[in-house]
Amino acid sequence: MQPDPRPTPRPDPIRPTSDEARALARGLLAQMRHAALGTIEPETGIPLVTRIAVQADPDGTPVALLSGLAAHSAALARDPRAGLLIAAEDPRPAEPMAAARLSLLTRARPAPPDPGRRDRWLAQDPRARAYLDLPDFRFWRLEPVSGLLNAGFGRAFRLMPSDMLKPPAA
Repeated sequence: MQPDPRPTPRPDPIRPTSDEARALARGLLAQMRHAALGTIEPETGIPLVTRIAVQADPDGTPVALLSGLAAHSAALARDPRAGLLIAAEDPRPAEPMAAARLSLLTRARPAPPDPGRRDRWLAQDPRARAYLDLPDFRFWRLEPVSGLLNAGFGRAFRLMPSDMLKPPAA
C-alpha cells in the first residue's frame, strides 16, 4: 500500500474564545500605555511600524495621542486601516515570548470631542502636559475590527470587538 501523499492536516491552533480570554484582552487594553502601531506608508504602500503612547477610552477602545507631524499620522489620514500590538509587561524578561499580547486590526478615526479625555490622559501620563495642547497633537480612536490574543504558548484566541471592549452599561 502506497503512503498517502497528501499532507496531514494540522489541528487549528486557535482555541474557542473563552471568558478568560475576554478578561485578559480587556485587561491588556485597560493597562496599555504604549503599543506598536502599523500603518500603510502612503508613498510606498509598505507597512510602517512605530511605537506610540496609547490609552483606553471608557469603552475600552484604544486611543492614541499623535502628532500631525509624525509619519503615522499622515498614513492614518490617507488610509485608516491600522494594526496595533499591545503586550503585557512580563515580569520574566528572559521569557519575553511568554508574555500575553494582543494584535488588533483597527480603523483609525480622529477622536470626537470628549471634555474628559484630556484629563484622563494626563492622569495616566502627566508628562504629556508638555505637548498635549500643542496645535499639531490630536487624539485618534483605533476602533477594533478583530483581534488575535496570544495568551502564552499554545493559547491563541480570535476575538471580535465585543470580546475586547467593555459591554455597554445596562
